[in-house]
Amino acid sequence: MTITRIIPADADGIAQAAAAILRGDPVAVPTETVYGLAGDATSGAAVAAIYAAKGRPSFNPLIVHVSDMAMAETVAVFSAEARELAAHFWPGPLTLVLPLTRGAPVASLVTAGLPTVAVRMPSHPVMQALIAAAGRPLAAPSANASGSISATRADHVAASLAGRISLILDSGPTKIGLESTIVALEDDRLRLLRPGPVTVEMLAAVAGLPVDTAKDGTIEAPGQLASHYAPGKPVRLNAVAAGDDEYLLGFGDIAGDISLSASGNLEEAAARLFDLLHIADASAAAAIAVAPIPEQALGIAINDRLQRAAAPRYPRQKAHPL
Repeated sequence: MTITRIIPADADGIAQAAAAILRGDPVAVPTETVYGLAGDATSGAAVAAIYAAKGRPSFNPLIVHVSDMAMAETVAVFSAEARELAAHFWPGPLTLVLPLTRGAPVASLVTAGLPTVAVRMPSHPVMQALIAAAGRPLAAPSANASGSISATRADHVAASLAGRISLILDSGPTKIGLESTIVALEDDRLRLLRPGPVTVEMLAAVAGLPVDTAKDGTIEAPGQLASHYAPGKPVRLNAVAAGDDEYLLGFGDIAGDISLSASGNLEEAAARLFDLLHIADASAAAAIAVAPIPEQALGIAINDRLQRAAAPRYPRQKAHPL
C-alpha cells in the first residue's frame, strides 16, 4: 500500500508535488473551490493514475487546469464569447467546455474521447504555483473517491484516498467549498452543465446570451452523474426537523444538530456544505437530513450537490489500473 503524507503547501511542498507529478503520480492540492487530485494532463499514464486512485468511471471527463491564457489556448479554441467570460471570471471558479485545439497536448483520457475539453484557470496561489512548477496543464478532479463527498480539507482527502496517493498539500480549508460552475458555449446560448459559484445571472450579464439550464442526461463534464458527492448514509432533503436517528444539517431558522448558516447566508452554507456532510457522515446517526435551501443564486448549486448526494447510489467504483 502507498504511504500517504500530508505536508505544508509551502515552497518545498510545492516542489515535492511538482516532482511527483512529473514522475506521473497524482497529488492532492488545494484550490479555491475544493481540494483537487492533480496530475499531468499531457500524459495518458498520469491521467490513468488519477482515474485509478479515485475509482472514477473513464467516461467521466476531467477538467484541465491552466496558469494563463497562453496555456489555455494550447488546449482549447476560444470564441469571442469565451474570451469575454475568461477575461471576466478567470482566474476563478468557472470552467469552460470548448472545442479542443488541433493537436492539443492533452491525453485522450482527459476528455473521455470527446471533441471538447473542460478548462479552468484557478485563482488559488498553491494550485497556480504547482502548474507553474510542473510547466504543463494539470488534470484535477476533486480529491476524493469517486461519487463520495468532496474534500474541503486535507484530512478529508486522507480519509478518502489514504493508501492510494503519496502526497497531500495542506493549506487549510478551501474558501468557496463548492466545485466550479461548468458551461458549454454555443453560437446563440450558454449551456449550464454544472451549477456553481458563478451563477446563471452572472453568466448571462457578462455573455449577453441566454443560459440553458436543461439537463439531457449526457455526460459532457464532471459532476453530471446522478449519484455524486454522496456520504455513506442515506440523505433526506427539505427536512424541517430531524427524524428518528437522523443528523440534521440546519439552515436559517432551522437550527439542526449543526447549521450550514444560522443567518441564512448562502455563501457561508456553500463553504460549509461538504465539511458538514463529512461531520454528519461520521456521526452516530444512521441517516442525514438537510433543511430546505432556497432555490436561488448560489442555492441552486448547493441544491444540485444535495440532490446528487441524496440520489440512489450507483455501485462504488474500486480503485484499479485502467
